Amino acid sequence: MPNLVSVIVTTYNWPAALSVVLESLKGQSCHNFEVVVADDGSGAETAALIRGFQSSFPVPLKHAWQADQGFRAAASRNRAIEATNGDYIVFIDGDCFVLPDFVAVNRRLAEPGWFVSGKRSYLRPALSARILAGTGGLGLGNRWAWFGRSLLNQCTRPAEFIPRGDGAFRKMQATSWEKVQTCNLALWRSDCLAVNGFDERYVGHGLEDSDFVLRLIRSGARRKLGNNASLVLHLNHERRDRPPESKNAELFATLQAGTGFRAGVGLEDNDAREPEAPAASENKPAQKYP
Repeated sequence: MPNLVSVIVTTYNWPAALSVVLESLKGQSCHNFEVVVADDGSGAETAALIRGFQSSFPVPLKHAWQADQGFRAAASRNRAIEATNGDYIVFIDGDCFVLPDFVAVNRRLAEPGWFVSGKRSYLRPALSARILAGTGGLGLGNRWAWFGRSLLNQCTRPAEFIPRGDGAFRKMQATSWEKVQTCNLALWRSDCLAVNGFDERYVGHGLEDSDFVLRLIRSGARRKLGNNASLVLHLNHERRDRPPESKNAELFATLQAGTGFRAGVGLEDNDAREPEAPAASENKPAQKYP
């Protein structure tokens, strides 16, 4: 079992949603974790929100910011990884909040040599709007309360809220990278370092997470299903992606055609990044961000 879990939350200029995510992490049933916000160039409102949470957050809360130069989720996650202290890393997105047992469940599922791909339930627009407005009853966060909401068609995948223990079914897709997404992905830090993190050549929306997972599998790590255990709740919104770059498809096709498993530009390639990004901040006096 991990000593310390590092939860990395990606965000870009949607502080209302990030506030919901951080509130859900604030209410976890265990406290042997830390949170790093991987910020892909958000403005002052997001920085102020994080500073406000840092003053009362029950575990370390850090802000890893990079300049806004387009959709650079891969580079943003690498910056966050560098700010972590945990031996186990869990990635979620800034529009996905979690159940109170989320960290505890991921600690239980952690197994050397395996990464865990979790599921997400999509909230319907009306409930999302109420939660974002602070009137949606986020405090009713236990699994069975959300199961009831799903039966009322307020969110999808009702069966996923029903707990299920470990078993052989969790390892039935051990070498499959398809449909694994970083909105709910957990792995050992050592496995992340072995593949040199995310490939920062991916700019624009799409395929940076598929690239990462395929390289994990090639390096020897195996996929464990987090079904009926690790679940995030996805806030409803219109597509907010910045324009994608067509080069992503070419990069992934090249990876698939080869046998390599290390990122072309990753964690060990700091010199390839812009130097002006502020250092990651923690629960300490406020630091200004653009």
